Amino acid sequence: MRYVRDMRGYGANPPDPKWPGGANVCVQFVVNYEEGGENNVLHGDAASEAFLSEVVGAAPWPGKRHWNMESIYEYGARAGFWRLHRMFTEANAPVTVYGVASALARSPDHVAAMQDAGWEVASHGLRWIDYRDHAEADERADLVEAIRLHTEVVGERPTGLYLGRTSVYSVRLAAAEGGFDWISDTYDDELPYWLDHDGHGNAIPPQLVIPYTLDANDMRFATAQGFNSGDQFYAYLKDSFDTLYREGAAGRPRMMSIGLHCRLVGRPGRAEALRRFIEYVQGHDKVWIARRADIARHWRDNHPYQPQALRPSRMERQEFVQRFGSIFEHSPWIAERAFEFELGPAHDSAGGLHNALCRAFRSASETERLGVLTAHPDLAGKLAQAKRLTEESTREQASAGLDALTDAERARFTELNATYVEKFGFPFIIAVRDNDKASIFKAFETRIANSRDQEFATACKQVERIAWYRLNDLLPR
Repeated sequence: MRYVRDMRGYGANPPDPKWPGGANVCVQFVVNYEEGGENNVLHGDAASEAFLSEVVGAAPWPGKRHWNMESIYEYGARAGFWRLHRMFTEANAPVTVYGVASALARSPDHVAAMQDAGWEVASHGLRWIDYRDHAEADERADLVEAIRLHTEVVGERPTGLYLGRTSVYSVRLAAAEGGFDWISDTYDDELPYWLDHDGHGNAIPPQLVIPYTLDANDMRFATAQGFNSGDQFYAYLKDSFDTLYREGAAGRPRMMSIGLHCRLVGRPGRAEALRRFIEYVQGHDKVWIARRADIARHWRDNHPYQPQALRPSRMERQEFVQRFGSIFEHSPWIAERAFEFELGPAHDSAGGLHNALCRAFRSASETERLGVLTAHPDLAGKLAQAKRLTEESTREQASAGLDALTDAERARFTELNATYVEKFGFPFIIAVRDNDKASIFKAFETRIANSRDQEFATACKQVERIAWYRLNDLLPR
């Protein structure tokens, strides 16, 4: 069974984004333009809108217009948008607009103002509706129409997309369309990344994802547990920025997205908090304020897509066992059992696959694990002298100089091997890459004094350590 969700991402060692000017953080402001694209029976929808307004906890009105809801959305277009437009243009701060195509078509003056300001106008879908229950074909048709209408209204096709109220199909459909430089329907990281659609088929090209946010977002003014005042909004944005700026100065630059809505933060009592935050950000010198299009271009130039040569979670059984059956010495059954686990992208790293193989080893019977121990050769023993070790064991023993022993050292190894095997019933096993000849001799002499149970457990741990090194030769950490 395969698990398509990626719980690992960049792991412990994310790339340096190399933001322009050596910036500690990239800040990106999004203005969502949805007014006129929301659910409304005038638009052919079954009910009125009930999402993200001053009416907290609103419910749809089936078959009816909701006058209050409509006028709240209209406020965003009539007043809120222009307040935000003045604020950002006066601050000379770049913006990406998530524009609902049908909303843009109903607001030509707003589109012209966006373009005059140099804002990026990305797609926010055809209509501001929930796609979770749509058939895949219907959602695809809406995406095609959204691109067509956006192109007609704006004068050029959108090269970025954030749908927002998605289905399980949305990201795959957007990538398969093939014309988007970036998509943002994820909230799973603080850096852009390439999505190569594990489990979705090889016909879909790699897609650049620039993650979005729902926390540094004025939508929380319209949720039961959210911001009650501009001061709370400002404090949250400032704390987020300060954390990212400090981490960036320490060598971990990230990206901060801020999500805005004309009908929400466009209100006077909230807009002041946004203005203060813009000024605060611009008061720092190591900041890159960018549009999403700029971020996408930068990422393509500095971090182009690079396919990973080995992807264990995508392998068929035969290839998986062939590739990893020798990680535990002469014990392919461990790889066979690990293959049956719920493997996913998190197992495509050395550490991830090591965990899966070790699970198979640890859950085996003592007799089976003893078989793994006895499959290991003696250190500097007869097999080594006859050059009959596996390639892995040959390299490992050579790394500690065990292929160049003096006669006295070889005699001592022979003596210790014999004593050890007679006492424990399996050969002495140690991860030689952690050691040199002197430390190996010392460990040999120390561990001979262990009880059988102690040494069995120690030998098993060393087998796992050897496997970890072998996987690090094959897979990224």
